[in-house]
Amino acid sequence: MKANKLIALGLSGVLAAVGVTVANFEGEELAGYLDPVGIETACYGHTKTAVAGKEYTEDECLNLLAQDLAEHNSLLMSAVNVELSQGEHVAYLSFHYNVGSGNFRRSSLLRYLNEDQRLRACDELPRWVYAKGRKLVGLVVRREQERKMCIEGVNSAKNDNDTIQQH
Repeated sequence: MKANKLIALGLSGVLAAVGVTVANFEGEELAGYLDPVGIETACYGHTKTAVAGKEYTEDECLNLLAQDLAEHNSLLMSAVNVELSQGEHVAYLSFHYNVGSGNFRRSSLLRYLNEDQRLRACDELPRWVYAKGRKLVGLVVRREQERKMCIEGVNSAKNDNDTIQQH
């Protein structure tokens, strides 16, 4: 249902899929709050204009998610120099949404990805499970799921390329 609403807000299929993934990881909080490391957050992990204690509607939250995803996707794709499979795109956009553009751009993950070391890049995801020096169980779970999507995307892209080359 969230995917249909995100598509109605103008997001493409991949961004809508990422939206559902991010919404599941972040959870929906209709009241602004402080996250585990003290950052004002609301809705589905929105931080840019979040106000702790402010009440948000579900529609406001979906609009914020759509705006955030579009912005993060633009920043992600401006840093990546290789074509991503759908699985990689979903995994890396979810990751980017969580860690931010600066951390993503400085990461060895991005360096490996742009060097076309795809599986090595996927294997970097589980390293990102700390927030302000604290290992968070939720991030461990999230990164393992992102890694799985990433590896499946790399493998399906390889299989597609092998199939194309055989014809």
